[in-house]
Amino acid sequence: MRRRVALRLQAALGTAAVGAAIAVALPMGQASAATGGVTGYATQNGGTTGGAGGQTVRATTGTAIHAALCGRAGSSTPIVIEVQGTINHGNTTKVSGASCNTAADKIELKGISNVTIVGVGGGAVFDQLGIHIRDSSNIIIQNVTVRNVKKSGSPTSNGGDAIGMESTVRNVWVDHVTLEASGGESEGFDGLFDMKDNTQYVTLSYSILRNSGRGGLIGSSESDRSNSFITFHHNAYQNIDSRAPLLRGGVAHIYNNSYVSLIESGINSRAGARAKVENNHFRNSKDVLGTFYTSEAGFWQVSGNIFDNVTWSAPGGENNPAGPDPQSNTTVSIPYAYTLDGASCVPAIVSQTAGANKGLQVSNGNCSPQQPTPTTPGPATPTPTPTTPAPTTPAPTQPSGTNLSIGAGSDGSSKASGTGYGNVRDGDLSTFWSPAGATGSISIKWGSATTVSRVNIREASGSAGSIGSWQLINHATGAVLASGNGAGVISFAATSLTKITFNITGSTGAPRVAEFETYAG
Repeated sequence: MRRRVALRLQAALGTAAVGAAIAVALPMGQASAATGGVTGYATQNGGTTGGAGGQTVRATTGTAIHAALCGRAGSSTPIVIEVQGTINHGNTTKVSGASCNTAADKIELKGISNVTIVGVGGGAVFDQLGIHIRDSSNIIIQNVTVRNVKKSGSPTSNGGDAIGMESTVRNVWVDHVTLEASGGESEGFDGLFDMKDNTQYVTLSYSILRNSGRGGLIGSSESDRSNSFITFHHNAYQNIDSRAPLLRGGVAHIYNNSYVSLIESGINSRAGARAKVENNHFRNSKDVLGTFYTSEAGFWQVSGNIFDNVTWSAPGGENNPAGPDPQSNTTVSIPYAYTLDGASCVPAIVSQTAGANKGLQVSNGNCSPQQPTPTTPGPATPTPTPTTPAPTTPAPTQPSGTNLSIGAGSDGSSKASGTGYGNVRDGDLSTFWSPAGATGSISIKWGSATTVSRVNIREASGSAGSIGSWQLINHATGAVLASGNGAGVISFAATSLTKITFNITGSTGAPRVAEFETYAG
């Protein structure tokens, strides 16, 4: 980060350090398991439950956290790890086992699933030690502080990220955490909350991100556009240079966040990203929304935001600020229910609820804090808002009319496949497409816009019931046309498109799609 940023951080950090020390000493006095309900995109794709239903263990060192992961019967055996005290390099070592893959210089959640890490007692502080999530799913991190993680200098950890996710990560809920640094890149720090290389279905809620050059990113480069479906709500961004967050491709929902002192830029939507930005409060900041530092545009849908003492730079070749009068240039459908607080009271409600050691309080939807009822977050998806296509249950009735997937004007493609995509559009139920693993996507495309309102996914003989959760996506816009579980007939609002994708996000056994039929009515 520029030296001027480091200098201006010093004054703020003096006060912040005292506040952090006091916060860690406060008693919690609440249930040890994750409480409140999982929200946002983490409710999708089967939901995020963490270690619910599994064994609960207590850890006061990083080594003990790793030992708890390695001591499970398997890498997907549910576990809740209650953390108390300070976790640092001095008490964190690599632990080996059949159900884990850990490291000595970070808290490593690699190749695992069904884990909750929650701070208890007087608080949990990860001091100069980052949390790394890789090739993992169904993870909850709640009520912890992660501070001063560095990528250069000494000691180093996690590439300088407080919490980092990468390489096929699914369903993560990070809630009521405090993530903070003591400067920018020139001081050895990187991002507070980074997602890259195919990370999807993540929610960051009721958290504080402060005193850093970089708030966080979705996508490591302009070509890393496989990350999507991220929700940010009721978070406090304070004294951040940029990336609040940076979005490269994908879809994000950003609502009811409080932004103070964004120095260079804030929500940076670029490289085709689409962000729904609503009822946020921006104060004493610059260029809080737009496409910055690139010519590859991103998009936004805005409503209900307050811009208090926000300045905007002039448009240029690689800068396209949304202000001074931000207008929507896309639409984003949200597939889950949520309640918006008015933007005028967002600074107050976020101040009372966000961060570790706040009693896990949440907004009651009317800008007042409330203690959540202890719950076990479940996979059930809330009822979607009226503007969103509801998840559908495939009907058994065979569609009538012409199968548009077969003919000279149609073609196909697939990802994560072990067999040819042509097998789903040949009218032959004895041939099939199957991904190499449990997830993958198969598409039908046309040379010109084609109206589709029904799809029939037909499984190959002997594999009926293998397909689990799925999404049906308009490839050009990324809009979710329908979502649900199991193969069969899918109905949705008639849509004109050139490519439609059936994305399998969960399965049992090896899913086999014999035919991907499409119909106009």
